[in-house]
Amino acid sequence: MKWVKFKIKTITDAEDIIISTLYDIGLEGAQIEDKIPLTALEKEQMFVDILPDGPEDDGIAYLSFFVEEKEDGTLEVQGEVTDVETVMKNVEEQLEELRQFMDIGEGTITVDETEDIDWINNWKQYFHQFYIDDILVIPSWEDVAPQDTDRMVLHIDPGTAFGTGMHETTQLCIRQLRKFITPETELLDVGTGSGILAILALMFGAKHAVGTDLDICAVEAVAQNCEANGIAPEKFDMMIGNIITDKEIQDKVGYECYDIVVANILADVLVPLTPVILHQLKKGGIYITSGIIDDKEQTVVEAVKAAGLEVLEVTYQGEWVSVTTRKN
Repeated sequence: MKWVKFKIKTITDAEDIIISTLYDIGLEGAQIEDKIPLTALEKEQMFVDILPDGPEDDGIAYLSFFVEEKEDGTLEVQGEVTDVETVMKNVEEQLEELRQFMDIGEGTITVDETEDIDWINNWKQYFHQFYIDDILVIPSWEDVAPQDTDRMVLHIDPGTAFGTGMHETTQLCIRQLRKFITPETELLDVGTGSGILAILALMFGAKHAVGTDLDICAVEAVAQNCEANGIAPEKFDMMIGNIITDKEIQDKVGYECYDIVVANILADVLVPLTPVILHQLKKGGIYITSGIIDDKEQTVVEAVKAAGLEVLEVTYQGEWVSVTTRKN
C-alpha cells in the first residue's frame, strides 16, 4: 500500500485550527511534530514513561496528512477519486483563507510518496526477542529456539507507551524482585503499564498481584499479557486511578497488605508517592523503586528516609538507579 504525504510547515498556535479545517475537506489523522514541552498533567498521565529532556520550543510545527494512493496513481478522499494536484490546491486554498484572519507561519506544503508500508505490522521489525539475565523476553510473532526451551520465557508484545523490559529501569526492578519474592508475596505494582513487573513477580512465585495505572489502555494490555503468559485472571487485579491523590483508589488497593510494592516511575513522582505508599506496605514490607536518573538518586533516597523507610540497597545500570527500602 502506498501513501502520499502532505506536510505543512506552520506554527504551534495554528495546529488545532489547521487540523480541524483540513479534516472538513477529508484529510484526517494528522501527525504532529513540534517541540512544545509536556504539561505537568501530561507527564503525570505518562506514569510509567522515562521522559528525556526535549529541545527548546521554537514555535514551529509540522503537520503531516497521509492519503492512500491507488495502483493507477489516483487518490481517494472522502470516497471520491482525486489526484495530488487537486488535493494540493484544496489545501492551499484552505490555508490561504486561514491566513486572512490568523498567523499560520510559513504555511508551506511539501508532498512525498511513501513506499509500501504495512502501518499495522511494519514496526515489528524493530522489536525482537532478547534476554534479561536468564529470562527470555519474546514477542508473539517469534518462536522460542530449541536452546531456550528450559529458560523462563516472558511472552510480551509492545503496547501503547508501555514497557517491554528493554529499559534499564525495568531490569533493575526485575533483579530486585527476584531477591524478595516468596510463595506468600502479595505485590503492588504502581504504574504497572504492560504489567511486566507484576507478571514476572507471579512467574517468580508470588501469590497475588495488584497493578495500578492512570491509563485505561493498561487494562487491556495487562489482560493480553497475562493470557500470553498463562497467568490466571484472579492472580492479577488491575485498578485505574491516581493512588497518590485519589482516596478511593487508596482504599480499594488496601492498607498494610502488601509484602512488596514496586514503582518504576519518575523520581518526581516517587517523591509524593512514597509517603502515601507507606500505608499500603505491611510492616517489614519491601519498597522497590526505579525510573531514577542518576542525578536524582539523592532526591529519592532523602524522600524514602523522610518517610521512615530503611534503605537496604541502591543498584545501578547505565545512568539509571534503583532504590530498595524496607518498612520497619
